[in-house]
Amino acid sequence: MKFAVIETGAKQYKVSEGDTIKIEKLSKTEEYKEGDKITFDKVLLIDDEKDTKIGEPYLKDSKVEAEFIKQDRNKKIRMMKFKSKSNYLKRMGHRQTYHQVKITKI
Repeated sequence: MKFAVIETGAKQYKVSEGDTIKIEKLSKTEEYKEGDKITFDKVLLIDDEKDTKIGEPYLKDSKVEAEFIKQDRNKKIRMMKFKSKSNYLKRMGHRQTYHQVKITKI
């Protein structure tokens, strides 16, 4: 099974063709629509069961193509700050935006 390791959003993902992954939001300015093609050019490693190519840090002339599926938000993460005996309690919540993409070609 052919797979690759890509870097996006300061995280690394092991992907193969047909995988659907959730990644951090790609761009604050550019809007993507369902079916748009996305190209990841920061490829760290490619393995095709016969040969393994390792980048230093990235592989030149290697790309991973994906199809944009949707933009959504994760479940709410709740945080709390508390100090005893001082009447201090603060509750906060956060929902991280993510993009869901399907890997089409390595």
